[in-house]
Amino acid sequence: MNRIEDTFARLRASKKKALVAYLCVGDPSPEESVELALACVNAGADILELGVPFSDPSADGPAIERASVRAIRAGGGLEASLQVAKKVRARSEVPIVLFGYYNPLFVRGERRSVDDAHAAGVDALLVVDLPMDVACELRSHAHEVGLRVVPLATPTTRPERLELVRREKAHAGFVYYVSVAGITGSASAPLEAASAAAGRIGRELGLPAVVGFGIDSAEKARVAARESDGIVVGTAIVKVVEGAKTAPERIRGVAALVSDLRQALDAS
Repeated sequence: MNRIEDTFARLRASKKKALVAYLCVGDPSPEESVELALACVNAGADILELGVPFSDPSADGPAIERASVRAIRAGGGLEASLQVAKKVRARSEVPIVLFGYYNPLFVRGERRSVDDAHAAGVDALLVVDLPMDVACELRSHAHEVGLRVVPLATPTTRPERLELVRREKAHAGFVYYVSVAGITGSASAPLEAASAAAGRIGRELGLPAVVGFGIDSAEKARVAARESDGIVVGTAIVKVVEGAKTAPERIRGVAALVSDLRQALDAS
């Protein structure tokens, strides 16, 4: 098992739900991203998603698009994200998922990207725009070094895609269930239905399944986690970073949000 499996096993044993926190690396700077990531962990996040900023984030809503622009201007990108992961790993054993789009990995080279991610202490890759059935080489490279490749499932995922996930489940870590067929930050995501669907898919595949997209409050966190194994929160954290004026304000704001979500999950 790697850190991801260890974390879900620990949570399952204590009857707790996973809290996955997403940050856009480089917003407002790569250096501050390290401290924001550790603030999430200290406030109760179980897994970190370090988002690699990209110029055309097609799955993301306006808040993360703006964060990506700011991050790229501040020197963010795949290399900076790997360096942030390395610095976080030096100070924490939290599971780290490198989250992003395929283009930066392609430009760097799949094998090099995997090797560099492994060397930086990353535990898994999640590539939003690379379906599992066309990601054979990347998965093969990742399997060789023990990295997980986290699959996405959506309300429109076909049974044959889920069957591929089932066959690859030893190398998946968990399933990220997207609550709505749309972009991040959706305020009207059907979280009750998403929680039920994630729970069903998780049971069918024998993998933990967490719900993402549209979770921005304690109440929504409770609903989304009701039948799933946990939640992913990204846009809400990105908005806190965007709205604060100083580094201490950003740290306090992010920590407060993550702490509220942690308390909501633990009380449900």
